[in-house]
Amino acid sequence: MPRVICIANQKGGVGKTTTALNLACAIAMAGDRTLLVDLDPQCNATTGLGLIPDARHALVDSRPLRESFKETYLPNLSLLPGARSFEDVDALANSSDSRSLMLATHLSGSLGSFDSVLIDCPPSVGALTRTALASASEVLMPIQCEYFAMEGLTQMIEVIKQVIGRSNSRLQFGGILLTMYDATLELTSEVDREVRDFFGGIVYSTVIPRDAAVSEAPSHGQSVIDYAPRSRGARAYVELCQEVLERV
Repeated sequence: MPRVICIANQKGGVGKTTTALNLACAIAMAGDRTLLVDLDPQCNATTGLGLIPDARHALVDSRPLRESFKETYLPNLSLLPGARSFEDVDALANSSDSRSLMLATHLSGSLGSFDSVLIDCPPSVGALTRTALASASEVLMPIQCEYFAMEGLTQMIEVIKQVIGRSNSRLQFGGILLTMYDATLELTSEVDREVRDFFGGIVYSTVIPRDAAVSEAPSHGQSVIDYAPRSRGARAYVELCQEVLERV
């Protein structure tokens, strides 16, 4: 079974898709056969790699899932594209428990050719995120360094605990990642200290800085590591990759 990392946070704008995309690219560059799954109806992970969203999402289509994997500009990285179809978004986001189980089985049964799989979730704790968590071996939660960083975490962690508590679950809490980090701001230091004091060792040592290159890279269909390899953001995602790979 591959290592399946779910990138999730119910709060939007925390760097979730940015982290999923750049971490997937970094892991692929490290030599793992990697799949990035775009479950967010905004499809930013798909367009951020320079590809086009599918007309129908593979998880609700009748075709075998493998037929929907797309090659990217990196030899070791494949993509399961997102879809902006309102019908598919509604079907995925409002899945019943039985349908969520079916989707999780469908997803997990098609991943054998990969070493690592990263799932980019929508900003919610709805059925779609729960389906992704049920398919994953671990969850990585990005948190923006701002006043409301801790807001909603209790609910997200409760959902994670519910999934972990299922008898057939292999989900573990992989870690918390501090994003949009500005060391010149006192608020950033306060959030950093508060999160590390509360969560301890599950918080990654690596932090992702505010860096224009990170925001610009998706418009060029690349990771920040390829777009601006000497930038602070690129170095941070390489360091995060090393830290994630060490936490096996």
